[in-house]
Amino acid sequence: MFCEQALPYRRQLFAAALRMTGNHADAEDLVQETYAKAYAAFHRFEQGTNLRAWLFRIQTNTFVSQCRTRQRRPAEYLTDSIEVTGARGAAVRRSAEEEALARLPDSDVRRALRRLPAPMRTAVYLADAEGYHYREIAEVMSVPVGTVMSRLHRGRSRLREELAGLAGMTTREDAR
Repeated sequence: MFCEQALPYRRQLFAAALRMTGNHADAEDLVQETYAKAYAAFHRFEQGTNLRAWLFRIQTNTFVSQCRTRQRRPAEYLTDSIEVTGARGAAVRRSAEEEALARLPDSDVRRALRRLPAPMRTAVYLADAEGYHYREIAEVMSVPVGTVMSRLHRGRSRLREELAGLAGMTTREDAR
């Protein structure tokens, strides 16, 4: 029963995992871990609810947990790699969300999105970059659908204002 219901989402899960990890092998591992956790918890899944959102939530939580675990571990570097350091000499690490934002195509959009408060940023990213529906975002974020709609509206409005300001600056600079 699990295989019949869950395996059709394999490609969608892999595509999302690849966007999260940025690496084919890590994406495969993440999908495998997602299916293992989903299989172990399938008895708790309520039939008739959104299995896709449930699987994506497991995958997102697994990815975030893996990132947090990696941040607590000492950094591992190849001897020929270059290490980026912060002001105090500590290695600079990016969160899972920062990694996902870094893969967005436009640097102005990425910067504007990073400036949004985390709940708005997550809602906008899941809706506009990942293609989730309101109900799926609500399940992933554990908030009511109305809250998702509000966060999306306010987040998109802020992005629009900020990007319009950048476009205005660009046209003014071009006119000089």
